[in-house]
Amino acid sequence: MQTTAVIAGPLPLVNNVEQNALVSVSGLKKRFPQRGSGFLAAKSYIHAVDGVSFQINAGEIVGLVGESGCGKSTLGKLLLRLENFDQGEIFYRHTRLSSLTERELRPYRRQLQMIFQDPYSSLNPRMRVRKIIEEPLIIHQLGNGAWRRQRVDELLGIVGLEVEMGNRYSHEFSGGQRQRVGIARALALNPEFIVADEPVSALDVSIQAQIINLLLDLREQFNLTMLFISHDLSVVKLLSDRILVMYLGKIIEESPSESLYQEPLHPYTRLLLQSIPLPEPGRKREKMSDVVRDAGVTMMNKGCPFYPRCPERFAPCAEAMPDLRDCGHQHRVACFLYQG
Repeated sequence: MQTTAVIAGPLPLVNNVEQNALVSVSGLKKRFPQRGSGFLAAKSYIHAVDGVSFQINAGEIVGLVGESGCGKSTLGKLLLRLENFDQGEIFYRHTRLSSLTERELRPYRRQLQMIFQDPYSSLNPRMRVRKIIEEPLIIHQLGNGAWRRQRVDELLGIVGLEVEMGNRYSHEFSGGQRQRVGIARALALNPEFIVADEPVSALDVSIQAQIINLLLDLREQFNLTMLFISHDLSVVKLLSDRILVMYLGKIIEESPSESLYQEPLHPYTRLLLQSIPLPEPGRKREKMSDVVRDAGVTMMNKGCPFYPRCPERFAPCAEAMPDLRDCGHQHRVACFLYQG
């Protein structure tokens, strides 16, 4: 039995979204409640994702970068409806996912998959690897037992694992091998779009290179579209066609990959690039001056969220959040330095 005869292809278009956009997000917001220390303390909220809008075109790898805690992983989960959001719209191939019930969303989950950050906790330690990879096929009632076994063997080979390894448990694998298992599970349903949530951050540097090369090969082999989440700009550069820079729940810069590295516009993006270690021992980058490093003062009720740390701040930055505006060559930035 052929894979294409069993696994569903692209789902029909039903809404008016830009033609080549596979995934589109508009005004997405998510906040989490945070209670103060006192019993009668007023409830406050953390705005993990705050008015985010962007689109990902078919066949494209988009990198999402930012410091830990800026909302990257939350955004990835919202795209796949693994978390409920408070406001906004999510479209997949012109279908408004945000309006679907869990039952209506089920067929779309075949096309939308995730590679999780931690290759240790994301795999069930009580299941053999073969069963872990086969589980999505069983849940979606695809094929018979013989076909599913053949499909698992195929997936193990695709991610560079021996077929015999499928009979082992996850604790018998190295970190890199476990992440390959996670990638095989994400590919099981032949998805179009994958959210890769820092898939190499828990791995050694040499293993990171292997996983990155594997993802690039899979993109070419299966024409995958991907959101690659990372806090490491040096890793994102190897994979991404376009990069989104996120700070405290907001997208503050968007650019083609090469353009971002050659000419970063937002002061925060320049700070991130300056934090990348240089490969030459003893050589150091120039540091940005006058940067406030106290993370406790970075939460603002209005204005640019980077204002307390920005070395180029001036009066308007404290009063309003700048819009994400086009600066030419598909480069957009949310900064008053570039808004006349």
